[in-house]
Amino acid sequence: MKITGYRSLVTQHDWGRPVGDVNGHISGTATQTDVLVLTTDSGLEGVGVGAHPDIERVFPGIDGEDPRGVVALYDRMLARVFKLGHAGSVFGTLGAIDMALWDLKAKAAEEPLWRLLGARDRHVPGYASALEIALTDEELVRVYGAFADRGFGAAKLKGGRWFEHDLRRLRLLEEVFSTTSSAPGLMLDANESWHRSQAVRYVSRLEEHVDLVWVEEPVRRWDAAGMAAVRAGIRAGVASGENLTGLEQLRPLLDADALDVVQPGASWGITHLLRVSALAHAHDLPVSPIGFTPVIAPAAASLPNLLAVEVQDLKPATGMSIDQEFVDGGIVLGDEPGNGISVDEALLRDLGAGRGWAEVAGPHVRPPRAGLRLVPEADGGALRTAVS
Repeated sequence: MKITGYRSLVTQHDWGRPVGDVNGHISGTATQTDVLVLTTDSGLEGVGVGAHPDIERVFPGIDGEDPRGVVALYDRMLARVFKLGHAGSVFGTLGAIDMALWDLKAKAAEEPLWRLLGARDRHVPGYASALEIALTDEELVRVYGAFADRGFGAAKLKGGRWFEHDLRRLRLLEEVFSTTSSAPGLMLDANESWHRSQAVRYVSRLEEHVDLVWVEEPVRRWDAAGMAAVRAGIRAGVASGENLTGLEQLRPLLDADALDVVQPGASWGITHLLRVSALAHAHDLPVSPIGFTPVIAPAAASLPNLLAVEVQDLKPATGMSIDQEFVDGGIVLGDEPGNGISVDEALLRDLGAGRGWAEVAGPHVRPPRAGLRLVPEADGGALRTAVS
């Protein structure tokens, strides 16, 4: 079997709500989802999910190759970008290709990917993370209530700028998930919006009222000393890693003993997930994949140190179906060969792309005063206005 080409597709994920974090949120409800399809001379096709703008740069490294050599092909792609580097969009491109390669490998073996990778249990534990920063309290309760109805007992809140607002909403989440857990798990994600001492003061004050499992990205993603300082100053764990591209970016945080939970980004692919998991396991640390985790849930099921995966929504993008269910507080994987993802390409051809993440006011643009606030901001006005 040889790789012969690829198709790039675009669809929309309609969340039914504006999504974002403390840095900003989208104005509408739909975001763009990119899909990559690898073709082979055998007729089998592999599906990967994620933006892949550098595909023409790295595809020659796998063109004509047998996709079943996926790990070697991953390193072959890394070698092609060795001088200019593999960070950012290049790493995302490698991740989308990597997902498609693993899909092909499992399809060729006529096995579901989770079974091919050696998983024993098809249930992948998860926690709810609705990217809910723009929602009112009533909307927050409704959205997270749908997760509780599926058996989820833990949730993550986006916050870090309005103390009373965050405390009130954490208590609301505690109440929502008390229906499924006697001790609901609560996490807070600051998305790199604090400096070191601000993070310690803010979280310590919250911990006078609620019990937090972890605080996520309290300071800049690369600040190993800062993460370690925050970890030493609070009771909650510190989690990070979703925006780190490559083991070399993660290693300084592990060397500094700065993390309690390692968070591989789902967009970076399966081989990266497996390697990060092994590195974390060597440090006796759990992993918790972040992002659109249904696409890597089959691989997550095989990890010996899996804590839980982030689940952001209970439905896939338009025109996409995934052979799995959200029940019992996690993801239950199906038996379709490969990663279980299928795409209705005819439907996608008539569908416009959703902007979403590209908005300047959205969560992917760092605000000018992030990490430079002396004290928490006052809870004034409508949150949608305050965030943007």
